[in-house]
Amino acid sequence: MPKYSPNGFFSARPYLVSLILVLLLALWLGMGSTNAQEENTSTSEESVPLAKVAFETFVSQPTFRSIDLYGRTAPDKQARLGAEFSGKIIDLKVSKGEFVKKGQHIAQIDKGDLNIQLERAQAMLQVKQKEFKAAESLKSRGLQGEVAYATAQAALAEAKAGVSNAKLSLRNTVVRAPFEGYVDHLFIELGDYVGIGDPVATVIDLSKLVIEADVSERHIQYIANGQEATVRFINDQTVTGKVRYMSRISSESTNTFPIEIEVANPERKIPAGISTEVTLDLQEQMAVKVTPAMLALDEEGNLGVKTLQDDLVEFIPIQLVKAEQDGVWLSGLGDQVSIITVGQGFVRHGDKVVAVEQDRTSQQLNN
Repeated sequence: MPKYSPNGFFSARPYLVSLILVLLLALWLGMGSTNAQEENTSTSEESVPLAKVAFETFVSQPTFRSIDLYGRTAPDKQARLGAEFSGKIIDLKVSKGEFVKKGQHIAQIDKGDLNIQLERAQAMLQVKQKEFKAAESLKSRGLQGEVAYATAQAALAEAKAGVSNAKLSLRNTVVRAPFEGYVDHLFIELGDYVGIGDPVATVIDLSKLVIEADVSERHIQYIANGQEATVRFINDQTVTGKVRYMSRISSESTNTFPIEIEVANPERKIPAGISTEVTLDLQEQMAVKVTPAMLALDEEGNLGVKTLQDDLVEFIPIQLVKAEQDGVWLSGLGDQVSIITVGQGFVRHGDKVVAVEQDRTSQQLNN
């Protein structure tokens, strides 16, 4: 039996030697590359410093969510006066746009023969009063029956009604202002003939203004009569008013509910018909107030704030409660939250950072 020799085996098969050498070389090169990558990664991680950011701690406060509405001013009261007696306009006491007191004469209608009718009615009343007294005296002595007494009593009542009607007709020849305000429009001129019910003038009361606005069906349940509202006029003047009317049925075309807000108008300086912006508070919420500079975007373009949790950056999308000129109120951030105020544009959600308090920012961020 021939003796086995490794040298002879490989001598007869030289390609096996080459294959083994190639495998050993590839294994050595692969191990060297892996070690180099691990060393490079470790070196890279150790060489890149953590980002420094500044943060400020905010405590939630109770605040109201608010809505902004747009409306127009209207007079508190507006009356369209009509003629209550037929006749010719013989005198105009006021001009269009003039301020009038309650009961002040606006126009005079020709009285015709109303004065004579009044005198006749008064004379007839005196006769009927005497007849009634005589009938009453006879009845008390049993010299007159009940029918004659009742007839005299009815005649006296009719005479009194005639006097009252004549006086009322005389009063109705004068058109008077029903309340204090401005004569916004005159429908008549001197010499015009008016019939009963024809328009004479329009008087408006501007001592108070009414803001007419519409509230959506999502918000109407949070509004109540007597609730305060902030009203801003077109000249940036701001006043406080109160909700005095809420419709209980929505508009079919807009699905909104008409409301009225009453505001004082001292000296009647603000006219009716100007545009206004109304702010109404809704339900109370816990929120923090931040400046717009603290807001940031995440990788998907969502607007929110970047907070700190154990030196790790956490992005929280905003839940806007209301916006003001100097900042915005955000809810959903808990009772207390640390918000990155400087450097939030250079870190992302999940990054580990070196965080410093806002009042030490200027010193430590430069180190």
